[in-house]
Amino acid sequence: MTKEIRVVAILQAKPGKAEAVREVLQACLAPSRAEQGCRFYTLHTEQGQEGRFVFIERWADRKALEEHQATAHFQALIAGVEGLLAEQQILILDEMPA
Repeated sequence: MTKEIRVVAILQAKPGKAEAVREVLQACLAPSRAEQGCRFYTLHTEQGQEGRFVFIERWADRKALEEHQATAHFQALIAGVEGLLAEQQILILDEMPA
């Protein structure tokens, strides 16, 4: 049995760069959701935190996540936010059994 992977990615835009970051991140939504291994892929903003974006993702397994990271649209996201972020935190999570 393969183990589903969860990802939480928190990205903080530099002051004045939030709209540019938003455009880059939103461009990755549809193609990522179309990937076979994608189970859930949503983008959020944090209430009261200007320019803070949060991806919440579920992938079928580690291989699906690695394949996502190799796609042209993910690589475009990485290149597109270059120099626009003040900070980022990427959490790759395993769900704990109840």
